[in-house]
Amino acid sequence: MKIMMVASESNPLIKTGGLADVVYSLSKELVAMGHEVSVVMPLYKRVSDKYHKQLKKVDSFAVHMAWRVNYADIYAIEVDGINYYLIDNGYYFHRDGVYGYGDDMERFAFYTLATELFMTRLDSMPDIVHIHDWHPGMLACLMREDKEWKDVFAKTSIVLSIHNPAFQGMMGEDDIYNLYNLPHTLYEEGKVRWNGGVSSLKTAIIYADKITTVSPNHRYELLTSEGSMGLDSVLALREHDFIGILNGIDYVEFNPLHDNHIQFPYSAVNFFRTKTLNKWELFKKLGIKDYGGPLYSFVSRVTWQKGMDIVFPIVDELAAKGCNIVMLGSGEYRYEQEMERLRAKYPNNIAVYIGYNDDLAHQIYASSDYFFMPSLFEPCGLGQMIAQRYGTLPIVRFTGGLKDTVIGYDGTNVEKANGFGFTNYNYEAFRDVVMLSYDTYDNLPVRKQLVKNAMKVDNSWSKSAKEYLSLYKFILK
Repeated sequence: MKIMMVASESNPLIKTGGLADVVYSLSKELVAMGHEVSVVMPLYKRVSDKYHKQLKKVDSFAVHMAWRVNYADIYAIEVDGINYYLIDNGYYFHRDGVYGYGDDMERFAFYTLATELFMTRLDSMPDIVHIHDWHPGMLACLMREDKEWKDVFAKTSIVLSIHNPAFQGMMGEDDIYNLYNLPHTLYEEGKVRWNGGVSSLKTAIIYADKITTVSPNHRYELLTSEGSMGLDSVLALREHDFIGILNGIDYVEFNPLHDNHIQFPYSAVNFFRTKTLNKWELFKKLGIKDYGGPLYSFVSRVTWQKGMDIVFPIVDELAAKGCNIVMLGSGEYRYEQEMERLRAKYPNNIAVYIGYNDDLAHQIYASSDYFFMPSLFEPCGLGQMIAQRYGTLPIVRFTGGLKDTVIGYDGTNVEKANGFGFTNYNYEAFRDVVMLSYDTYDNLPVRKQLVKNAMKVDNSWSKSAKEYLSLYKFILK
């Protein structure tokens, strides 16, 4: 099967968030299963600077956007069996950042139009075009409505994956023509119209053959007014074509038995003593003292979405009890300042790293007893899966993919539980479950069983990729 991923970013070339992990890991797994997979994305300056010696120019053509004519050069590079096709235009993509520019709608419209034209110039058409989030969302419409090319795409099926429903690619109604050369009648008919303008994400929902999101529970949430970011009404129209497939994690990268980032590798057989050795190494590295209590941690963007407003009060309380806390992440300035304040208050208990460090992240997962993830909302979440892989018990709020992946210990279900969890988003509910984890720490038979349960969970991409492959095969029948 020929599968083309169309996404604004992908590991290992460039990453700003979880989207890049998903595109790369899913593609790599599908290649391992014997399928031909390509990824089409912009050639950003950072990618060009790093890989320019390995890039091979394979095509060049003009891209018409209403009255504008721009030129696209296509470069290719193969990584892990995946064929990456990178769309280059100096004006749009030779910038220091990836997103956040005032002309993002135009930049990604160019990328989308260039992707459409590039596909028409291939020797053979993909069987599946898998679109990710809003950036290439209008491609689904182009493939079905562009009179010049729609017959060429007639046998190609379209899948849309919604990773972040908060970003919907909103533009003005005139942009249907000004950016995409499409007739205004599509707006008048309501196919692309959304909240008084045009939404590329809504458009993709209408035109895709099948729609996925990143966990079964998040699918349910997106069909409710409370959790849909306003998309529930349009998704309800496609409810029977809409499924949730849980993301996985890379079991090669995240493997405590073969992890070069950690001092003492371990498995589910010898984790107890070895995690303690890793903890001591981490404390030595970070300059904090071991008081014999549990180590709590988080590796996260520090934003309101991640529950920081209820995390920091419990960090203060736990540190006062003699626990250790390690915090890695960056984001909102007010939360970064609170991390620094807590470190200054408890310099022997708390360690903080503002930013991201991959070595340190792996060491935190391998050393910790408990991992905070009390998100206000979390479509899938990867941190809780990585924590389980390393025998670190996640403490989560039951939302989105966190509900799908964590069975919370309640004092009775020791044979099944693989973490801790709560439902109502407030400090009291969070504190109750954290205190349960604190009390469980010294109950070694229970804690060991919970860790074993966590390390047995299958969160691999192999499992997830099989579900995507079943979906692809279904729509090609």
